[in-house]
Amino acid sequence: MIGRMADASVRPAIPADAADIARIQATVWGAAHSDLPDDVLDTVGSAEAAEQWATAAADPPSPRHRVLTALAGEQVVGFAALAPASDPDTVPALDGELLALCVDPAETGHGHGSRLVNAAADLARIDGVAHLHTWLSDGEADLRAFLEGAGWAADGASRTLDLRGDGEVVLDQSRLRTALVEL
Repeated sequence: MIGRMADASVRPAIPADAADIARIQATVWGAAHSDLPDDVLDTVGSAEAAEQWATAAADPPSPRHRVLTALAGEQVVGFAALAPASDPDTVPALDGELLALCVDPAETGHGHGSRLVNAAADLARIDGVAHLHTWLSDGEADLRAFLEGAGWAADGASRTLDLRGDGEVVLDQSRLRTALVEL
């Protein structure tokens, strides 16, 4: 008997995916950053956040800004967001940033994260990107382990992300990097 293949895929996000993207990000952030105040976590899954995701899907600021969704059948179960790198020690034409990689915790272990990372890397290569970077906090240990298993490594850079803009709620982050082309 031949087994059925799972109906799993990755595609560019569409505005109709925005509520699912915001919900997934809020779920993932809630698990990874449970020590953050409720008002900060509520903002991540808010209607305003969904509107921002809809805009990012429909009208990205550049051709290298992309939002991808992972699907199980027709259901959005994860997403990735890409942009040109903007850190002062990067070269925007050659460096890209994985701004977000989130998979619904109920769907982890089904290959959605791998499909998203591979699709993001493929698109970045097409755009001429040589390296991808991402910023992670200590609360994102599972994502860090996943990316390190895929060949990403800490590059020594660190930053503090001010989530409210008032210095009261901050996340310390370190940067991971991966090469997309052999030099």
